Amino acid sequence: MRRYAQTGREVARTVAALLTLILAVAQTSFAMSETIQPPNAVIPSSYFGLHIHHLNFPVPSTPWPNMPVPEWRLWDAAVAWPELEPARGQWHFERLDLYVSMAQQHGTRMLLPLAYSPQWASGRPEITVAPKNIEDWRNYVRTVVSRYKGRIQAYEIWNEPNLGDFWIGTVDQMVALTKEASEVIRSTDPQAIIVSPSCTAEWGLPWFLQFVQKGGAKYADVVGYHFYASPPSAPPEAMLPVIRRVLQIMAQNDLGSKPLWNTETGWIKPAQMESDEMAAAFLARSYIVAWAAGVQRFYWYAWDNWSLAIVTYKENERQVTPAGQAYKVIEDWLVGAVMEDCVESSDHTWICQLNRSGKRAWIVWNSQTNRKFDVPSSWRAKAVTPLLRNRVALTGSTVDIGLVPSLFTAQK
Repeated sequence: MRRYAQTGREVARTVAALLTLILAVAQTSFAMSETIQPPNAVIPSSYFGLHIHHLNFPVPSTPWPNMPVPEWRLWDAAVAWPELEPARGQWHFERLDLYVSMAQQHGTRMLLPLAYSPQWASGRPEITVAPKNIEDWRNYVRTVVSRYKGRIQAYEIWNEPNLGDFWIGTVDQMVALTKEASEVIRSTDPQAIIVSPSCTAEWGLPWFLQFVQKGGAKYADVVGYHFYASPPSAPPEAMLPVIRRVLQIMAQNDLGSKPLWNTETGWIKPAQMESDEMAAAFLARSYIVAWAAGVQRFYWYAWDNWSLAIVTYKENERQVTPAGQAYKVIEDWLVGAVMEDCVESSDHTWICQLNRSGKRAWIVWNSQTNRKFDVPSSWRAKAVTPLLRNRVALTGSTVDIGLVPSLFTAQK
């Protein structure tokens, strides 16, 4: 999400205004009262991914996060094609070698986007165009995948091709690049996972539909998408209509058996968080509702990028923020549990029920306001754990809830 040009994203937002209004109607309809039926599966550790930008070589400016990082997407990490091969045949793998070594040390799996064209390959100053010679693209993919066979587990074709910031070309050209990369990857490292180009937000839906209808997604094992909420200050639940539309397009085009990954989401400026607690709440609720809606992997953007609206680690202060703490907490709450249902009531109170080896728990929040919540007696809840606080015993049947999720448990 590093901005080589900032105007394209803003133009896309303006052009998409009408579509945003249409989806707002869908969001309003959803908010009245509805039950989401989550996947009937244990939430795996692989659901949780991060972007980490500033593990700089040779001297890191960001330490490795002090928590499990099951998955790592290497975007905005200075390892795109122009940085790996700035001149034909002159490869610079030092930084990527370091990243791969660090990931192996921490048991972290990696997703590497294959993207951008060096000027020598495109003949143009923009890195967001297709290479002139498809064999240069094949050689790039083959060289990278051969070097990291078995050590980089997944490859994503390009990044946000529906935005001019990242792709100046046609859908047909992207289908061709995806097909060629897929053939090279499958012949070089058959175990590697191939992720389709990831469009972003609701304004990426028309491009995604074209790509799918032209057969591009059939070359991938996984459908990728970036479920940024829109408008930028919208709450996490605003992702839900877009997730549903992507899944609908997949089902209508015989792609329903493929996993759906959210390979990038965070809150970027001009969005602003009213407080550290709200930032933490947005991060936690994102992971909750995305899993409930059918997303099987979610890479948060980003761990150590302080220019965003939600900051998880402050490099200058060497400090994990409340939002960063929330990442670890929500990981602990979800991994290993089955989410049995997720319900929003007419007053915007959300209840998502978890089952961990027969022990049930409930995550509760209100997406709009603080209010009183009557704890159902059938839960036999004994304790409540607010997202950023310690667990406390329940002393009555009514508690205060709000934007920040709390976990209700039946046992200590």
